[in-house]
Amino acid sequence: MNTQQPSRLAYYSAYAALYLIWGSTYLAIGFTVETIPPFFSGSMRFFLAGGILMAWCLLREQERPTFRGFIAAFKVAAVMLLGGYGCVVWAQQTVPSSVAALIISIEPLWFVIFDWLFFKSRKPTVAETLGVILGFGGTVFLVLDQAGYSLSLSGTHTVGMLIVLAATVNWSMGALYSRRAPVAKSSLLSTAMQMSAGGILLLAASFLAGEPARISLDAISPKSVAALAYLVLFGSLMGFTAFIWLLKVDRASRVITHTFVNPLVAIFLGWSIGGETISGPMLAAATVIIFSVILITRSHPSDA
Repeated sequence: MNTQQPSRLAYYSAYAALYLIWGSTYLAIGFTVETIPPFFSGSMRFFLAGGILMAWCLLREQERPTFRGFIAAFKVAAVMLLGGYGCVVWAQQTVPSSVAALIISIEPLWFVIFDWLFFKSRKPTVAETLGVILGFGGTVFLVLDQAGYSLSLSGTHTVGMLIVLAATVNWSMGALYSRRAPVAKSSLLSTAMQMSAGGILLLAASFLAGEPARISLDAISPKSVAALAYLVLFGSLMGFTAFIWLLKVDRASRVITHTFVNPLVAIFLGWSIGGETISGPMLAAATVIIFSVILITRSHPSDA
């Protein structure tokens, strides 16, 4: 973690991007995969965002990408973007955006455990432990409710929900490794290299899945194109960049609290724009999630 104290404006603006913008990306992903194959849409998202940010870095910064840095970037992207985002975007072909966001709220549990066990971070505090347990409990309750209290693979959303759960493990491990991966000294250049690597890996997955043969320009809707553009400009260039920067300047257990707030944004947008249904159990899980955020984020970043 960077020992230099970030400015309050940059710090809270980055969290606003994670909490609000990333909460809206789940609905945008749902709109995108309606007419664009999942892995291909993911590859375009990170290719475009990575290319734009890379061009900015080459024009405005002195540091240049290195072969060693790209090797590290591909390692991070393989776990976090291919294994994490790739699984989520594939699952959202069947899983509603609000449900996917609520399941992903389990990530803080993996972050705290992996950061402590594998990355030698400090032992979680009592408040952090209670917070992640409550968030985990709310997620388990949601999954069981959506699956009809049965994890039979014949359920409409069950396979997709399990894929999202697997994605949370991949994303958490990749994000934690990215803090120390020797990609680049510049946070912006590091982000650009990771997104570019992710775009290449997702494109390879798209070809392996036979997606190019199913792509029809006439069948792609303006709504899907607009949603993909939103994911590039806001979800990646703003949200992902803020995420990578915060991982370097703040505790992982606090950064990952965006997964507790994102579902609230996703639920509201899914209901108001996406025509998704809000149920009593979903609201109960959201209430537990809010309390979890308060427990984990109640200390100032200087306490990190």
